[in-house]
Amino acid sequence: MTDQHFDVVPVGSVESPLADLSQAPNQGDAGAPPAWLVFESRFADAVRDLHVGDRVIVVTWLHRARRDVLRTYPGDDPSGPVLGVFSLRAPDRPNPIGLHRVRILTVDGLRILVDALEVLNGTPILDVKPVLDPKAER
Repeated sequence: MTDQHFDVVPVGSVESPLADLSQAPNQGDAGAPPAWLVFESRFADAVRDLHVGDRVIVVTWLHRARRDVLRTYPGDDPSGPVLGVFSLRAPDRPNPIGLHRVRILTVDGLRILVDALEVLNGTPILDVKPVLDPKAER
């Protein structure tokens, strides 16, 4: 493998009441609060067809995560076995990409309120994709 690099451009950022890592739950369904996805104006055409009730996957860059961690405890529980991060959803990993399945609660132009998003305020948004499995209720 060569040492390749990719350019990734954030499309917006998250406005969340979560300000530091100690406040953030490990998963959205573990008590995460609603949060706003705030998109840059140049991406207005990309968000125009998102609607209240839609289920989407928000792709984020976990900008405060460590990138040198290859193994950790599942759920930060030291009583469990140490596992490789590729078998976990741990935020600390070589490429700290977050995947968050959420439901849209409100659409207000370039601001979209979603339920249960477990990321910190200011987290960059890389992409939003629709949930394609209609049976995948949360």
